[in-house]
Amino acid sequence: MHTDTSQFVTATYLVHSKGGDLHKKALGIAHGLTVGTWTELPETKKEEMKKHLGHVVSVEELGKDENGRIKARLTIAYPMINLTPDIPALLTTIFGKLSMDGMIRLVDVTFPEAFVKQFPGPKFGIDGIRKLLGVYNRPLLMSIFKSCIGYDLKTMAEQFYLQAAGGVDLVKDDEILFDETYAPFEKRIEACLRAAENAERETGKKVLYAANLTGPVTEIFTKAKRAVRAGANALLINVLPFGYDVLHRLAADPEITVPLVAHPALAGAFYASDRYGISAPILLGKLMRLAGADFVLYPSPYGSVAMEREETLQIAAHLRGKREGLKTSFPVPSAGIHPGMVPLLYRDFGVDHVVNAGGGIHGHPQGATAGGRAFVAAIDATCKGIPFKEAAAESRELEEALALWGCPEEVS
Repeated sequence: MHTDTSQFVTATYLVHSKGGDLHKKALGIAHGLTVGTWTELPETKKEEMKKHLGHVVSVEELGKDENGRIKARLTIAYPMINLTPDIPALLTTIFGKLSMDGMIRLVDVTFPEAFVKQFPGPKFGIDGIRKLLGVYNRPLLMSIFKSCIGYDLKTMAEQFYLQAAGGVDLVKDDEILFDETYAPFEKRIEACLRAAENAERETGKKVLYAANLTGPVTEIFTKAKRAVRAGANALLINVLPFGYDVLHRLAADPEITVPLVAHPALAGAFYASDRYGISAPILLGKLMRLAGADFVLYPSPYGSVAMEREETLQIAAHLRGKREGLKTSFPVPSAGIHPGMVPLLYRDFGVDHVVNAGGGIHGHPQGATAGGRAFVAAIDATCKGIPFKEAAAESRELEEALALWGCPEEVS
């Protein structure tokens, strides 16, 4: 490509083809998703449209799959001048109608600095969240309401207190909590934050509550501002059902002054196939951070909804990697996490991640408070390099958790 790459968004695709000229296919993508038909344009029109023309960066054949199809990686550059600064425009350009063109998968996208600077990125980032909580040099601990559908305000507050009293740093609503009949949104926030204050007096720990932001998209921004006025200190959003642009506008709004927690609901419909869709590191890594998520939940490599370990590490790398103009986001590898997995999480994700537990807290034999304390003991021991057998001798809660769920052999 003979143009300034700083003015282009580049997208890389994995294709499985029965045959044909892959260079011609790549050229068809580059032209078709930018100026349309190029060869039939008159020369004067070509000169005028040249700045809008997509370019083929590379075509790399990767051999054949088990059915004899040719596998190839195609990289196309799209002029930034074609795009408005929003993710719907980006995705429509690089993968809109192309996503329906046979076996093709979006596996990477890179942005020039000028494009990134048009996005808000996370409001707080990892450093800001740590400062907000006053917690450094260890992973954070998040608990999930399980279940909270049908709970009235009193029960919600009681359940919140039990989790917070265990020493967690964050409590989030279940992503399927939509009905506000029993616990209206603002009243739920107020009740849970009172419970957080009660727990803080006992534990000395500040607790964030990520209330689920739901309802018609036309009302979501007003509702978020109502939540902030009610004292909310975090908000949960199902980003993919609403669209990245909703997250983008929440993050950009100066009146919405709280961290945003991105849930991965619906993500499997995009990343699960190795021949179609959008790769998980792009879907849950690069795009979530660009749009402004402070926390991004996604499947861990060893939980109940496991994702390939390499993919989970790539997501974390995209969320935390140095990028001019963007704060970092907390990776939150989730699903099926219990205290015995903390050393695995620490090994793979280091200090800057969030240990996220639902059943691993609520399923403790002594209840949610003990479940939280078991995780606190596990995190503390792991960070200090104390063997779990030794740590369990000092923590009855951890001892019972390990007896129930066990501990991976390689870290026991």
